[in-house]
Amino acid sequence: MIECVGEGVVYVNPHPHLRSRHAWHPSVVALSANEWFVSFDLGEAVESLDYATWTTTSNDAGDHWTAPQRLLVDPWLATCLNPAGAVIPCTHSIRVGRMADGEWVGIGARWQRPDPEQGLVNRTNLGYTAMDLFLTRRDSAGETWSAPCPLTSPLPGPGFELCHPVMECPDGRWLWPTSTWRGWDGQCPLGMQAVAWVSTDRGRTWPAWIPLADESSRQVILWEVGVTHMPGNQLLASVWRFHEPSGRSLPSAYFHGTPTGSFTKLRENGLAGETAKVLGLRDGRVVCVYRGCDRPGMWAQLADLRDGTWHNLAETAVWQGAGNAMRGRQHASDELSSLRCGYPSLVELSPGEVLVVFWCREDCLHVIRWSRLRVTA
Repeated sequence: MIECVGEGVVYVNPHPHLRSRHAWHPSVVALSANEWFVSFDLGEAVESLDYATWTTTSNDAGDHWTAPQRLLVDPWLATCLNPAGAVIPCTHSIRVGRMADGEWVGIGARWQRPDPEQGLVNRTNLGYTAMDLFLTRRDSAGETWSAPCPLTSPLPGPGFELCHPVMECPDGRWLWPTSTWRGWDGQCPLGMQAVAWVSTDRGRTWPAWIPLADESSRQVILWEVGVTHMPGNQLLASVWRFHEPSGRSLPSAYFHGTPTGSFTKLRENGLAGETAKVLGLRDGRVVCVYRGCDRPGMWAQLADLRDGTWHNLAETAVWQGAGNAMRGRQHASDELSSLRCGYPSLVELSPGEVLVVFWCREDCLHVIRWSRLRVTA
């Protein structure tokens, strides 16, 4: 019922003998069955001081890709000032989506890097460095992205996970699914829960937010929420559940509801996985791609939601390189930075044809790969 019918490489460092260049966190947009756009992050390391988002395109269904180019170059992204007026270097990352009218939208984070010997995450308390969220756009005919427009958060983070592009609802509202994250000092007023920012003016302001799921009272962190449209103005979401005291991930879970913010409680879907992302198909079924906890690699599960309950139908391997998961053997921040595959991005190319783009580690290089899945009745 689901099988992998094609695969290839989007980006791999062409000169590893000359320089360190690793890739993570792709976003994919399909303009047609054969025309694909992919953005992804490049850097010397996963939290390096040269980390930034680049783009590439293919016009022949992944056989060839253009030379990567920086998505956005702007002085605002490179530095900021601390309260005393001193210059602080910054790095950034952007997630890209395309709206129904053809407008391209990138939502990003500018991370402040005051100490070159520190990463993005505090190794003592899992807190995030200070960040600024921003939006950039380009129209359907243009090639140039707009200058980054800083966003005002509708809720205290103080940090937010950059885990999802902006998505458009049938009523015209925009949602940005994310998770709250601790600040560098370890404080997180609302707990590390899954939420969605809400905009009613196409991203110019974000005055409201929707609580999606929260298990912070159980010391469970909800990471990398994935949200997809389903028939009947419904939304389906998956979430990676991390039990902080044990340092291990719990079974994957899902919930569903409406764009107005009424969602069911979390329910396990029978998958032992992390960084799961979901895609609602035109026939009403669901494809879920995730990093396996009980076996290495990336896996794709075909499911349906009869009576609102998740039913697994069939599965296939997407990538079976060496894998790992959160095991609680090191501090969570160190295990996060040493994972070997993740962040699948999915799009339906045509009825029953799904494109998955993800990052993985091969031959000591972090690369971006694509796989094409076929789903049958």
